[in-house]
This record gives sequence, C-alpha cells and structure tokens, in this order.
Amino acid sequence: MATIRDVARAAGVSTSTVSLTFGEPSRVSDETAQRVWEAASTLGYRPNPLAQSLKRGHSRLIGVTVGDITNPFFGRLFKHVERNAHEAGYHVIVTDTDAQADREEQVLAQLDAQRIAGIILTAHGSGPHYTSHLERLKAPVVTVDHRVPGTKLDYVASDTRLAASIITEHLVRLGHRRIAHIAGTPHLFTAGERIAGFVETMRRNGLDVDHSLIVDGHFDYENAYAQTMRLLTRPDRPTALFAANNMMALGALQAIFELGFDCPRDISLACIDDVPWSSVIRPKITMVEQDIPELARIATDYLVSRMSVSGRDAPPRETILTPRLVMGTSTAPPPA
Repeated sequence: MATIRDVARAAGVSTSTVSLTFGEPSRVSDETAQRVWEAASTLGYRPNPLAQSLKRGHSRLIGVTVGDITNPFFGRLFKHVERNAHEAGYHVIVTDTDAQADREEQVLAQLDAQRIAGIILTAHGSGPHYTSHLERLKAPVVTVDHRVPGTKLDYVASDTRLAASIITEHLVRLGHRRIAHIAGTPHLFTAGERIAGFVETMRRNGLDVDHSLIVDGHFDYENAYAQTMRLLTRPDRPTALFAANNMMALGALQAIFELGFDCPRDISLACIDDVPWSSVIRPKITMVEQDIPELARIATDYLVSRMSVSGRDAPPRETILTPRLVMGTSTAPPPA
C-alpha cells in the first residue's frame, strides 16, 4: 500500500508539501499540486480525511444549513456555494432544518461536533437563546438572506425591503389600490422587511393600508394557496397579489386558476424570487430577482477568509445586493 512518502518521492517534493496539497491546497502552487495528485493517482494513494481533520483541528467540509431545500432559491444557492467551495479546496454538505429553529440548533451543534470547517446559514431562529447558541459555535458562520439581530456574524443578502418596494410600486403605477401581501413567516427578519417595504410604499403613494390584506403565507405553497382562497372569496377582494416568495406565488396562482379567475385580467400577481419553470408557466410571473450566484460567491469568500487564521478575529462584514425587476405577463391594470 502506497504511503505519503511514496507520493512525495514520485512527485519530487517533501512529505509536508504532499500534506499541504491534500489539506491546505491554497498554500501550494497549481503546478506542484498537479504533480502530487498525479503521483497519488498513479500509486493509488488516498489521503485520510479523518486524520487530516484531527491534525488541523477541523475538516475540509463546509456545512450549508437551509430551511427548505425544495425551495428553488435555496437549491440554487447551494449549487453555487458548492461550486465556489470546490474551487477553494472544500467539500460541501447540506442540511435541511424544515425552517424549525430547534432543529436548526441541533443540526448546527452536530456540524460543530464533527469539526466542520465553517457554516453558511440561512437562519430561522431568533431571540437571546438562539443568538447565544450561534455565538458558542467553534466553527465560523456566515449568514445569508435572514439576518439574526444581536449577532456579530458576516451577513450577505439582497435588499429585501427594496425588493418589496419595487413590486408594490409597480402594482401601484398600474393603478391598483387594493393590493394584498402574502407575507412570510412572521418572526423572520426577511418577512418583516418585505412587509415594511410593502407598507412604506403604499403610504408613500398616499394609499391606506388595509392590514386584513396582509396575510401569513409562511413562505410555503400550501399556506399561500389557502390564504389566496380566502382573499379572493371576500366581497371586497383585492385586485392584485404580492407574494413574498416564489413558492407562495405558485400556491396563489393555483388558487386563482381553481376559482376561475383570469390572471392578469381579473387579478394581478407578482412575487420575489424566480419561479420554477418560469419560462413555460403561463402567465409568466412578474418578479423581483435576486442575484443568487453573487450571493453564493460572496458568502463563500467570506467564509473561506473567516476560516483562515488571519480572518478569525476580523470585524463582521456585510454585503447587501440590489435586486432587479423582471417583467412577466401576470400583472396588468385592475379591471374597470
């Protein structure tokens, strides 16, 4: 059985260089790394990841913890994080917490106990207990999308209040006055920011806010479907719906169809985040889109630098990206 010394001899380098190639590839030139990997492949040598993690005090694994991997936003985020992490010499595992804060705490504790190198987190918890739990983790954490107030963690997100304002302004300019907002999970930062953006824009345009038209869709398809059924069977139903995410938009669209309404002739619909199969769904939903590849790139860069010795004690960083409106065919002036 080949040993690390055999690999070093075949590649013409020292054993320490072989160790760095397998454990900390950023410290080795591309040419040297290629020679080492070719030698290892020829000899059939495979590095022991457990031994490496014990030596370094952490593994070459990054954990990505999301609330719902079936949501296309989180699926695309994971895909781009994995690609960026691979380029930096790390592997990625994903965990789904079902948007439950207690399960999230358990998952984070398990990842930390497994000597995970770092964690990218879309947080679903809040409050002093949750904040204290995050601060006790040994692995560095970068939060994406959902901010956790009271923590000193790196944070990457789109301007979610602006996203809500863009959609609301679009609907108002079409002539809508009774606009319903299907909101996300109430305690989450992102949901609150989107409600705030909606309310502020309505008031800025001199419109009264009917709070009975702000309903909890819990960021999922089923709840949004049920809430849309209630909204559109009211005698004073709204003329437009603003869904706080893509899955809720699909639930709303299903309810619109089942009730026999035409979208957008009878009811307009817009949302935040791209909708699965948006190019084939009719009507094509008007949306505000986040730059997911850039969110993933920045989050991964933040985490890789935070995992280095020099980055451990750096002050927290924050990047807020600007979303953009993508016009579809699901919005139109209200019916006369």
